[in-house]
Amino acid sequence: MMQSREETLHMMTKKKVRCCILDFCIWLLFHLQRKIQRKQCQSFGRNNFHRHLRGHLVQIRMSKGTVNNHTGFILVSANGGLNQQRVAVCNAVAVASLLNATLVIPKFLYSNVWKDPSQFSDIYQEETFMHTLKNDINIIKELPSHLRSLDLEAIGSLVTDADLAKEATPNEYIKNILPILLRNGIVHFLGFGNRLGFDPLPYDLQKLRCKCNFHALKFVPKIQKIGSLLVKRIRKYDSARSMLDKQLLGNFISSIPSGEQVNIASSSKYLALHLRFEVDMVAYSMCDFGGGENETRELQAYREEHFPLLLERLKKVKPLSPAELRKMGRCPLTPEEAALVLAGLGFSSGAYIYLAGSQIYGGKSRMRPVINLYPNIVTKEDLLSPTELAPFRNFSSQLAALDFIACAASDVFAMTDSGSQLSSLVSGFRIYYGGGNAPTLRPSKKRLAAILQENSTIRWQSFENRIRKMIEEGQRVHIRGFGRSIYRQPRCNECMCKHQ
Repeated sequence: MMQSREETLHMMTKKKVRCCILDFCIWLLFHLQRKIQRKQCQSFGRNNFHRHLRGHLVQIRMSKGTVNNHTGFILVSANGGLNQQRVAVCNAVAVASLLNATLVIPKFLYSNVWKDPSQFSDIYQEETFMHTLKNDINIIKELPSHLRSLDLEAIGSLVTDADLAKEATPNEYIKNILPILLRNGIVHFLGFGNRLGFDPLPYDLQKLRCKCNFHALKFVPKIQKIGSLLVKRIRKYDSARSMLDKQLLGNFISSIPSGEQVNIASSSKYLALHLRFEVDMVAYSMCDFGGGENETRELQAYREEHFPLLLERLKKVKPLSPAELRKMGRCPLTPEEAALVLAGLGFSSGAYIYLAGSQIYGGKSRMRPVINLYPNIVTKEDLLSPTELAPFRNFSSQLAALDFIACAASDVFAMTDSGSQLSSLVSGFRIYYGGGNAPTLRPSKKRLAAILQENSTIRWQSFENRIRKMIEEGQRVHIRGFGRSIYRQPRCNECMCKHQ
């Protein structure tokens, strides 16, 4: 009879002899990543694209950097959470440069999902942002007074996500947005979710996106200070261990010490796990997670309230079965599956794990088998006092920034959903500043489903070998492919590769 995953996890706790220590796991991952990163960066022939843009693109950008000759002002009101808004800011910088417009510091829309009123200056250092990009685009904090009273919708200067294609090309901005800018002197992008594609794009604009994400956006001191407490407490060590630490925490962590002063190896190493298993994601997936009739009724009720369009769409087509969805890799990894992956890689039960993310669907009962296997799981709520957390209560984006710091600074970062913006941005940040010493684990949901399908027959050693092979193959993708996110895969000529 097939064993339940809880029984499998329970048996694994008795097989500690088969698990190696965390240090060895980290060494192995470093070795794999460094071996991959020895490959030289390659050009994909994208740099010549700007030569094929319409002639007036060159004309409008000849006066770049001169305030008096700009084409107008760009306002952006970005939707989503912390990481979606970060991408929107960098895309707005690129669009402002493309159109030779002056960018007003972006606004962040209030979301009924995130329920956070935070604005740009509550999360990022405004002055650093403006200073870093001062030679690239014009940035101002507020619109000139004579433009503030304009009804932008009435004059046709309001551009919503419905008016602009997802991952739009530069030509679309030249054709559709530039005329509005030249006519009215102002354009307001409302929403601006993923409204600029990654390719084809002129080399200098791609480079500017990179500069914005990795250099211009620094968290405010309030976030850096508490973020440094998180990292120091889990490491039991106060100094920076890499350039990653200094970039994330600034002056709130002391400089990297020399080997003569302190033995960095004496600090605790930890793995950060971004476990995406929230109720909205679980319900939207249409998958079965073993909770029986109660789970089925609960998730269906959630869909009816929050995803009516999904249900309408499913009425028109024959939906895939939960088994088919899982086989295709469309089901979120459960906490138990994430723990199995870590165990298969050799992480011992004594490993320190920082858990990032929102409320896990199923709560403590869902996490119990995982905590039984890995009792040293901690969250920001465990590491920080109520007083330290108080300024962040009711500010979900600022809390997410703390998770960003803890994940980016970790010795190993593991994700369960490679499509999430936090996982994407954190993994890119670790590639950019990690120097080959910041491995990221990306399980393939499709391959893992195939492996777990053999739960009753597969031997543990075979399971380990297949899990390690899956992760090793995931480590190989480092050179940014055409159309791929430069925020997630910065290893390309436009971002971090040195020209020969």
